[in-house]
Amino acid sequence: MPAAAQAPAVEVSPYIAYRMGGSVEADDPQGSFELDDSEGFGLLVNFLRRGNTQFELLYAQQDTQAVFDGVTGNDGIVDIELRSLELGGVYEFEGQVARPYMAATIGGTHVKTRSFGSASDTFLSGSLGLGVRFFPEQRVGLRIEARARGILVSSSSKIFCETGSDGAICAVQLAGDMLGQVETFAGVSFRF
Repeated sequence: MPAAAQAPAVEVSPYIAYRMGGSVEADDPQGSFELDDSEGFGLLVNFLRRGNTQFELLYAQQDTQAVFDGVTGNDGIVDIELRSLELGGVYEFEGQVARPYMAATIGGTHVKTRSFGSASDTFLSGSLGLGVRFFPEQRVGLRIEARARGILVSSSSKIFCETGSDGAICAVQLAGDMLGQVETFAGVSFRF
């Protein structure tokens, strides 16, 4: 009984990431925004439930640029901040030191542009991940993961502002679409 009472109940994992891919179509003017690959960071908090299951709270952040490629002839560049807050779960497979797992989350992503005249919006988002944890000790370990991320962008949102050679052409109308990305990350895990 005393050993069970001292078992870790919470795991905190700050991480650094590299996020790749991502494009979203525009209706007016026609074209697409392509997100540059870039680094990011985040924090995972896991609440160790029972058996091999856990609840997971995810915060992820990426600062990147989106390049507009369209028929206007003016390819604009927009600075973008993506901030995600999601809740989900983890299923951890059996293992001694190395423990493979799969994770799924759902929540929201706030997309903010840093260009003149542009706006920001929050969209439904989610992720699916596969990874492995290394716990040579009970309280400190390493977490490595690859995660597919999806953000459901709304066709009524006007978050991007194309900045061309003739000034700013703002309020680009998006086509209803999903912004998909792949993220790989590594972090140190602490269990309390």
